[in-house]
Amino acid sequence: MLYIRSALFNALFYLNTIVIMILGLPLLATNRHSVFFLCKIWGKSTLWLLDKICGTKAEFRGLENIPKGSLIIAPKHQSVWETFALEMFFTDYSIILKRQLMFIPLFGWYLKRAELIAIDRASGKSALEQIIQQAKKLLPQGRQLFCFPEGTRRPPGAKPRYKIGIAQIYVETGMPCLPIAMNSGLFWARRSFVRRPGTIVVEFLPVIPPGLSREEFFTRLQNDIEEASNRLMAEAIAKDPSLAELMVKED
Repeated sequence: MLYIRSALFNALFYLNTIVIMILGLPLLATNRHSVFFLCKIWGKSTLWLLDKICGTKAEFRGLENIPKGSLIIAPKHQSVWETFALEMFFTDYSIILKRQLMFIPLFGWYLKRAELIAIDRASGKSALEQIIQQAKKLLPQGRQLFCFPEGTRRPPGAKPRYKIGIAQIYVETGMPCLPIAMNSGLFWARRSFVRRPGTIVVEFLPVIPPGLSREEFFTRLQNDIEEASNRLMAEAIAKDPSLAELMVKED
């Protein structure tokens, strides 16, 4: 039954995504805020499908920690799930993503209209310089910047691999940073079509204020996110011990 429900959800997930993109085509002639509006519809409808079909619910904690105005948003990245679920809580943002996504038909058009920051990961230092330059332009406008500290999805329990780049962005822009912990990878694992029942918990942690050194910020960010994410994963496993088999022992 788990596989049947997962297959049904995945089919409806892609169908829902395509329908929203087709119906929203006229909005591409407006502005980025119209794209953000569609993203909220996409996120809410996907969470609804996930709940009704797979029994996978979502709980968001620490909403009082989300400040208004410009900031760097630093989520733990375990799954595709957070790429659509977190955007519902922010109004005017940009996301750092790989340039290849811009070339996906329809989907890429929306990414461009949303004025996101697309980079070539292979370009190394120049990519970071590009991010910082664009961040310095958009953050003073009151926008928020999504930056996944590890750069790519990491399975639950895997050794963290935080990139120093986010610390450089923090120092160069002088903006506060909102760390976000979660256990999404236990329910929507990377490279798997299975969607497990249970509750994905997201926790918005206290904001890290500007003014720390690069090394102080980097250490605090990693400690805050990892400690909270480990706690949330342990909480989920205590409720459903079968989830423990999804934890990576060595990486």
